Amino acid sequence: MSDLEVIVEPGRQDIVVRRTFDAPRDVVFRAMTEPEHLARWWGLAETETVVDRLELRPGGTWRFVEKGPDGREDAFRGVFHDVVAPERFVQTFEYEGMPGHVAMETHALEEDGGRTRYTSVSVFQSVEDRDGMVRSGMETGLRQSLDALEELAGSLT
Repeated sequence: MSDLEVIVEPGRQDIVVRRTFDAPRDVVFRAMTEPEHLARWWGLAETETVVDRLELRPGGTWRFVEKGPDGREDAFRGVFHDVVAPERFVQTFEYEGMPGHVAMETHALEEDGGRTRYTSVSVFQSVEDRDGMVRSGMETGLRQSLDALEELAGSLT
């Protein structure tokens, strides 16, 4: 059972996510940032994720496409603002289906005796944008993705 914690406080523009992975920090970082690994865990369980672009450096861009079994495609994109391997990366996040609604995400990884404590803070442009993300069902996709990341990181150890 995962220790996933999703913090959504009323009236705030952020979502804080915490989870511990049973794998070393460098392994979790690789799984989160290398295209061949990322495509295996990112997104919903029933979709296929295609990494269209992933330039892991400040100013580099990323774009992922989730392909559903019904042929539907949803694309997400952003720009990396800071990358300090294997400690953290900072990026923007935008769903192409709702352009202009951009969040700033900081993903931090802390080594904890062979395990990794992960903390993500997503800051939205408004409380309404943040609440819209929560209503979209993001927690289900987040849980599925992080469970798959846990499994993948374990296999890379």
